Amino acid sequence: MFFKLIFQIFATLLQSQVSIVMARVCQITGKKTRSGNKVSHANNKTKRTFAPNIQKKRFFLSEENRWVTLKLSAKAIKTISSKGLSAVLAKATEAGYLKSY
Repeated sequence: MFFKLIFQIFATLLQSQVSIVMARVCQITGKKTRSGNKVSHANNKTKRTFAPNIQKKRFFLSEENRWVTLKLSAKAIKTISSKGLSAVLAKATEAGYLKSY
């Protein structure tokens, strides 16, 4: 009985840790990990992944007077600095990349 209870506690802890893992997906552009081939000098091809350059970045949303934390690619950070945060958030929400912020 005691061991069964301990086992259930550890099982729930392991399940909660699995859900913490972040996906490498940009919330603005939708860029995500892609797969391709690693090509050697002898032209041998093996599978590999190409991960996007994802950064966690905080922005101040002046319309709502609060800070917003987003997971963005480097390209999305450049886009926000040129077009503005509110315009980019509206477009990403419309495209379905961003549910809430």
